[in-house]
Amino acid sequence: MPKNEFQKKVFAFLTVLVTVHAYVFYSLYVINGSVLMQVTGADSVIHAINAQGGVYMFGRMLPIWAVILVEFCFAFGLECIMGSPCSFRLACNVFEPGKTHPVIFETTIICATVGLMCPAMSFLASWFYYPYYAGFHILTLLANWLKLVCFNFPFAFFSQLFFIQPLVRTVFKMLFCRDAK
Repeated sequence: MPKNEFQKKVFAFLTVLVTVHAYVFYSLYVINGSVLMQVTGADSVIHAINAQGGVYMFGRMLPIWAVILVEFCFAFGLECIMGSPCSFRLACNVFEPGKTHPVIFETTIICATVGLMCPAMSFLASWFYYPYYAGFHILTLLANWLKLVCFNFPFAFFSQLFFIQPLVRTVFKMLFCRDAK
């Protein structure tokens, strides 16, 4: 789909923009929402986050916009440096782009990207959200990483394959594809 470096960066930007918002929502509402409401006694997740003064990140409470900004910056950098280039190469190792149906080839790229980005971003998240107040231990970090991968991988796979990438590709086509009609 993207034909030059600018288009690749725009595609990565759109992908990460949607993905980070989806993951923050998934993490706060789906995985941790009931615990946040129970601990604070709030009637909704957003009220629970506000009651505790934000989201715990880097050993302190940060507002949600700061959490999204930090995750966006790291995810965009990782996507541009590792995710897109490596997933394309992995897909090319399995299929020849010119001889493979585009849907199969794009699906292979999506699966490779999830396989690379999910463990990498989960590892970063295990550092971001580590309970530093309890002291640091490498085994706790690794256990948190494994837990995050187990929670995030199914969500990453299905959301990227069936929601995020179709949405991003549609928006990308609207931005860059000019019909002669």
